Amino acid sequence: MPKVQAAPAGARGRGRRVSTSLAEINVVPLVDVMLVLLIIFMVTAPMIQRGIDVNLPVARRATTVEGERLFVTVPETYRRDGVVYLNDERVRATALQERVRQKMEGATDKQVYLRGDGAVQLQELMSIMDRLKDAGVEKVAIVAKAPGEL
Repeated sequence: MPKVQAAPAGARGRGRRVSTSLAEINVVPLVDVMLVLLIIFMVTAPMIQRGIDVNLPVARRATTVEGERLFVTVPETYRRDGVVYLNDERVRATALQERVRQKMEGATDKQVYLRGDGAVQLQELMSIMDRLKDAGVEKVAIVAKAPGEL
């Protein structure tokens, strides 16, 4: 509560002077700011954690692929002979990295479509993906058949 003091006897001007006490600090704005900061940190903390980037396919609004498509097919016989197909060309898996790098030199969209036989193990597909990433491929899309396709 402000205190009212009487002016000294010889002073002119205003008759009363008001002085306030600074002993109380308003805590409500401080709590509001702290709650807003807490909410900001709670929202941004999960975004800071990094995981594996996955490009999930969208079926309903899929767009057609522009330019030349580059397909890498891993057949069932890959485990025995180590041969994959780059489009229709037989390529040994050890030479795949260099062949893909040659094909992707002039391409603006560095995307490769990977097709794997159902009998091929996931580890074998992952090793091919690693070779493609080492060749400079930015995106590797895995091709699958729709349930009604032959």
